[in-house]
Amino acid sequence: MDIRKEFLDFFQSKGHQLIPSSPLVPDDATLMFTNAGMVQFKNIFTGEAPIPEIPRATSSQTCLRAGGKHNDLDNVGYTARHHTLFEMLGNFSFADYFKKEAIAYAWEFVTSEKYLNLPVDKLWVTVHTSDDEAEELWKEHIAADRILRFGDADNFWQMGDTGPCGPSSEIFYDQGEENFNGPEDKMGGEGDRFLEIWNLVFMQYYRDETGTLTPLPKPSIDTGMGLERVVAIKEGKLNNYHSSLFMPFLEKIGELVGAPYDYEAPNSASYRVIADHLRSCSFLLAQGVNFDKEGRGYVLRRIMRRAIRHGYLLGLREPFMYKLVDTLIEQMGEQYEYLPDRAEAIKTSMKMEEERFFDTIEAGIKLFNEELKNTSDVFNGEVAFKLYDTYGFPLDLTEDMLREKNIKLDIDAFDAKMEAQKAQSKANWKGTGDASETGDFKALKEAFDVNEFVGYESTTASAKVLALLDADFNQVERIDGKGWVLLDKTPFYAESGGQTGDTGTLNSDVKVLDTRKFLEMNLSEVKGKLSVGDEVEAVVDTSRAEIEKHHSATHLLHAALRAILGDHIAQAGSLNDDKRLRFDFSHPQAMTAEEIVKVEAWVNDKISRAIPGKTEVMSIEEAKNSGAMALFGEKYGDEVRVVSFADDSIELCGGTHVGNAAQIGLFMITKESGVSAGVRRIEAVCGNAAREMVNGLRDELNEIKAELKNQNPMAGIAKLKEQVKTLKGELASAMSSSQKELSAVEVNGVNVIVEEVENGDIKTMIDEIKNKYENIAVMLFMKKGDKVMLAAGSKNTPIKAGDWIKSIAPIVGGGGGGRPDFAQAGGKDPSKITTALEEAKVYLSEVLEGGN
Repeated sequence: MDIRKEFLDFFQSKGHQLIPSSPLVPDDATLMFTNAGMVQFKNIFTGEAPIPEIPRATSSQTCLRAGGKHNDLDNVGYTARHHTLFEMLGNFSFADYFKKEAIAYAWEFVTSEKYLNLPVDKLWVTVHTSDDEAEELWKEHIAADRILRFGDADNFWQMGDTGPCGPSSEIFYDQGEENFNGPEDKMGGEGDRFLEIWNLVFMQYYRDETGTLTPLPKPSIDTGMGLERVVAIKEGKLNNYHSSLFMPFLEKIGELVGAPYDYEAPNSASYRVIADHLRSCSFLLAQGVNFDKEGRGYVLRRIMRRAIRHGYLLGLREPFMYKLVDTLIEQMGEQYEYLPDRAEAIKTSMKMEEERFFDTIEAGIKLFNEELKNTSDVFNGEVAFKLYDTYGFPLDLTEDMLREKNIKLDIDAFDAKMEAQKAQSKANWKGTGDASETGDFKALKEAFDVNEFVGYESTTASAKVLALLDADFNQVERIDGKGWVLLDKTPFYAESGGQTGDTGTLNSDVKVLDTRKFLEMNLSEVKGKLSVGDEVEAVVDTSRAEIEKHHSATHLLHAALRAILGDHIAQAGSLNDDKRLRFDFSHPQAMTAEEIVKVEAWVNDKISRAIPGKTEVMSIEEAKNSGAMALFGEKYGDEVRVVSFADDSIELCGGTHVGNAAQIGLFMITKESGVSAGVRRIEAVCGNAAREMVNGLRDELNEIKAELKNQNPMAGIAKLKEQVKTLKGELASAMSSSQKELSAVEVNGVNVIVEEVENGDIKTMIDEIKNKYENIAVMLFMKKGDKVMLAAGSKNTPIKAGDWIKSIAPIVGGGGGGRPDFAQAGGKDPSKITTALEEAKVYLSEVLEGGN
């Protein structure tokens, strides 16, 4: 039985619209990951968005809980039902049906022979202590003695401290006293006997800042049922990991380890951890999250490295996770088509991360075990930081290892080291991006719906001002200055898919500064005077043509990268404006100079062939069958636009493009760089921007020619280098010839020189003097600005250069030392050079004549 399909089919038969699973990275700055089925409907529940035309929906939503409030990571692999990634089956009512229908639908699906067909004597229901209505409705389906009441902790749901909230009702399945008979194996207990399978939230109140609950005029329904739990129950398994959803992974892991999975074995949890983490890591990578030092990428790294460490515990000493991806594709690729499409990219990224960690894991575990010998109750926080900083062990991995030993961590010491290292990325995620603007968008949508975009056909339009918003997005009747306008039809493209929003004019005198989407409405930011009801002539700025060139060039660049580097290339972000393009893509290493040249040449070849650009509107299925590439996370309707340049580039895209590749003009890559682990970035220009760059390069080249006085710059540079070489030689010769003639005097049979010189290298001079005499003691001084340099040498004499210079250097305000045969020093007081010269000679006399 395909429970996912049966669930979705059931609710579609009840008038629910099927909504695809939204990305794990939500369009919500307050959340790290999508952690429940209702996340993509949040703005409807809060009232920020209007109720959709079909006010009931159903979905099977992939969810991830591995950080923040909902963090199940510590339990994963050690309990029967915790997962980092899981699927939430849900049905939702937006001010449509309420408790009666929600309860009836749930009961029908759970007990009907056509669907789950679970035995009624195994089912229990809970309601909130205050919810008499829900209890009475449940009595129509289940015996009263199988309905229990619980308080807020168990049966009340709220989105936040304020906002929509309400009582909930949960359906439990009794897994049998014969299997679970501990003290907590009771309804309301922490044991596994009574397993919650479905939660129905009755969103009927609004909680204000004072905590007061006010009934909502249009209450709603939000439900969630865990697919993994239901599959296990239907298959008669007491552990989710022993169902058909996970056993293929456990069996494959057993093959790699060389020992079949055995639940009774002490290391069985490691198999389960790897199986779970494979799913979450693969889905995150497939959806464009990459390994990183912070944010979501760091959570991905934590999960991955936890799995690698459990593989290490099972005896694996080389990358293995990437070898499990094919099993994942077999299991889930049909439901989630982007998994097979991104399979090679997933494997490449995984293998690189595994290689990185395997390089350090052995040394890290050795350090951990050595410190463990010196630990009784609390593990050294500084060692934990070293594991993190030097060996790549995420903090919670170390904590996970300590938890297995029932040892605590000195977290204060760890935090102190982290704080001291200011440059180190913070381990805790603090959210990314700006919160969405709030304003009167819902009212606009309900009043006018989505305005018509006519910018594909024309860059001008006669339009009417339907509504105006001030700079703070409040609806107004007129503006004089900056604000936002909603036109009944607009030629201005709203920023989307990497293409920047259009600029232009309204009636020539009102400037359009930007165009963006709010609740799917195209609103333009304007500066000038406007009133609601005005008739305007909307004209898109000519820069649109340059934006289109860069957007089309981005499509060709994407295709070129896949052709030159491989099919693992996937877009990870883009920006197209009238001056440049920026394209981020998945790739494990920096491109070589040769690869960059090939990619640039590939794109210019397509441009030179003047390949026509074609845009077709078709169904999503037709688009997929045509081979069109879709970008994960982009929202596509039932009908999509497919932009193609012959068979060289075919992509789903809502942007605007050139009619022929030749319009792009010259394409030039200006930079290739890294963004994060496994993600590279190309910056490039085309059209007018490329022409301006070429003109700038030509001007620079002409300046170089003029400076070199040679029309062949390379020949001029070669000549200049030869002249520099000659001048260096002449300078050295001049310095040598201008140097003071240094003659030795004899003291007790020893040649001595103590002199001040004006230029040259005194070390070289001393070496030359030592080569000239059989025995010599020499000290030279040189003034360098407001400093003094001095050096001493000795050959076949009783003078020790190091001692000599230590005696004299302090006179000029310095210090130094060295070997008996050579020493040097520096000083700060050139005015004392004459005194130092005399004292150096006195030192010589005392040693040579005094019999030292």
